[in-house]
Amino acid sequence: MKFTDLLWAEALPIFEEIQRHPFNQELKEGTLPLETFKFYIYQDSLYLADFARALAVAGTKAGNSNELLDFLQFAQNAILVERALHLGYFKEYAIDYRSGKAPGCFAYTNYLMAVSAFESYEVAVAALLPCFWIYKRIGDYIYANQNAPNPYQNWINAYAGEDFAQSVQKALDICDLLAENASEATRKKMTEAYVTASRLEYVFWDSAYRLEKWVV
Repeated sequence: MKFTDLLWAEALPIFEEIQRHPFNQELKEGTLPLETFKFYIYQDSLYLADFARALAVAGTKAGNSNELLDFLQFAQNAILVERALHLGYFKEYAIDYRSGKAPGCFAYTNYLMAVSAFESYEVAVAALLPCFWIYKRIGDYIYANQNAPNPYQNWINAYAGEDFAQSVQKALDICDLLAENASEATRKKMTEAYVTASRLEYVFWDSAYRLEKWVV
């Protein structure tokens, strides 16, 4: 069994909660309130900017130039998605939020940047993996079960598309290769990082659904 199969099994209950979350259920049905989606898109644009930074930092720790290039490409793709998809939505929905990161987004992005900066390359890769893998699985699930026409079709198509699938597979392959050569202690830390980031994926969607704001 591949290491990533073990990771998926370890965090499966978290994924199932994400899939059942009202945000994704209503997105699938096309009934998600527009204000909720607008809040999510704004937070996701902030998230992707920091995700790109974390990817680039992790890539500098790669043991070979091929993986360095892979992670720099991942970072570039995150920025391009932020520009193309989110700036498109910003114009379409006249989004001009200035409130900054909600607590859920703040927690997730700061965790990823901290892990990428201060943990090993192996642990950083595992922490960054849920954003690839869970989004792909959720995108596929919604695409296969959605009500059509769906007002959020562009978002659904982006994460269920073949281009994104190729990036996800490349990230999985890198994680598996690193785990093969890692110590048991490192593999344990990789698992812990993957599970923590998966939990923060749930926190991010829940934060958007609740239009989360700082209490004080």
